[in-house]
Amino acid sequence: MQTEQNQEEEKQKKKRLLLLLLLLLLLIVGGFFVYKVYFDKQQEVATIVAGDFLPDGKDASKMTDDEIKKYAQDAVDKSSFNMRIVSEAHFDKETMKGSLAIQNPPQNSQPVNVVVTLDNDKSKVYETGAIQPGEEIKSATLIQKLNPGSYPATATFNIYDPDTKKKQGEVQALLTLIVDK
Repeated sequence: MQTEQNQEEEKQKKKRLLLLLLLLLLLIVGGFFVYKVYFDKQQEVATIVAGDFLPDGKDASKMTDDEIKKYAQDAVDKSSFNMRIVSEAHFDKETMKGSLAIQNPPQNSQPVNVVVTLDNDKSKVYETGAIQPGEEIKSATLIQKLNPGSYPATATFNIYDPDTKKKQGEVQALLTLIVDK
C-alpha cells in the first residue's frame, strides 16, 4: 500500500512540477509578448517634418470686382507710356535754335530723357535731360552744327522709374530735322 501511495505522491509531484514548468513557460512567453507590445511602441521612431507651412486663414477677405478692376487699371496706367513729338522740326542755320516740340503727357507716370540722333551716322544732335510727366520742350538748340538741308533723325525716349531713377525701357520715333537756308 505504501508503494501505491508513494507512487501516487510521486505522480502528484510530477504533475505539480510539470504544472509549475508550464506556468513558468507561460510567464516567460507572456512577458515576451507584453514587452513587444508595450515597449516596442515606446521605441518607435518619431517622424519629424521640418519647415514652415501656410497657416489657416484668419482676417483675409476676398477682393471685390471693383477693387480688382481698379488694381488692374492702376497697373496698366503705370506700365503704359504715350510719347508726343512733332515729326518735323525747323532750325536756324546760324544759331542752330529751332522749334522741336516734345511732350511727356501728364497721364504718363514715368519721367523721360529724349536723345535725337541723325539716321545716317547715328551722331547725337540733341538731348533733353529729364522731362517729368506733364512737362514739354517747345524749342531746342542742336549741339552739332548742321548745313542747311533736311536730315532724317530718330528720337529715342528713354523711360525711367520715378522712384529708383533706373531706366525701364525706350521708345523711338522718326522725325525730320530741317536746317533753313
